[in-house]
Amino acid sequence: METKDFERENIFGKGKLNEAYAQYFVGNSYLNPLTSAGQGNLFFANVTFEPGCRNNWHIHRATKGGGQILLCVAGSGWYQEWGKPAISLSPGDVVEIPAGVKHWHGAKKDSWFAHIAVEVPGENAGSEWLEAVQDADYLALE
Repeated sequence: METKDFERENIFGKGKLNEAYAQYFVGNSYLNPLTSAGQGNLFFANVTFEPGCRNNWHIHRATKGGGQILLCVAGSGWYQEWGKPAISLSPGDVVEIPAGVKHWHGAKKDSWFAHIAVEVPGENAGSEWLEAVQDADYLALE
């Protein structure tokens, strides 16, 4: 997909370079908050990944509730849970990630990708960032 076509498909907008979390990503990601963090029960943000960009393995922790939902809106990406095969993602796909599940997500190597990240409310909720996805494992995905 050409960059201009992706930008047209990415209806919620790319946002700004995600500098606050750059240490947990391989490649550049962009963040466009759609709601205000801490101002309500749900936080929504459009996260855009350049081709080849992915986040590190991570776990959304909570003692009750918590987790994350991904609403795929543009481009092509991957989602993988620890010990399971990667799943190809396209616009319209929805991924429900319960608290406590080790996973990663990001763009395919030849495509931009965007999803709305929804933080599910929970008690004592937070993200635990872990190791990067190994290049060899990522590059082997087809």
